[in-house]
Amino acid sequence: MQEQNDEWPEYSLNFLEMAFRTDRQIVPEQADGCAEKSSGCGDAVKMYLTLSGRTIQSVRFEIRGCLNTNACANAVAELVEGKTVEDARKLTALDVARFLTTLPPEHMHCAELAAGAFHQALAGIDRA
Repeated sequence: MQEQNDEWPEYSLNFLEMAFRTDRQIVPEQADGCAEKSSGCGDAVKMYLTLSGRTIQSVRFEIRGCLNTNACANAVAELVEGKTVEDARKLTALDVARFLTTLPPEHMHCAELAAGAFHQALAGIDRA
């Protein structure tokens, strides 16, 4: 019988699905917006946004980081795909953490990193 490790928190299904999802980790041939953001811990997220009019059609990304970073980048995509640019601007790192429900507090910087990369990519759309 295997002992339960009390040091590992119990993760929500949302967190686990987002942490292990890899289908968005691609570089699209064309993107309407792109930005990269890195953190002091060495993690980085580069986001690519594709629009249909003023609606976010897809979010793709490259990451250098842990499962928490991947979960947060996927959560950003889940929360903004299909929304207008104007509605997607309201996204916060707290929204990302709430969506995941069990993001460890010591990894909140991963939510800030993913949301920050997304907002920088949006800013690039506005400058274009």
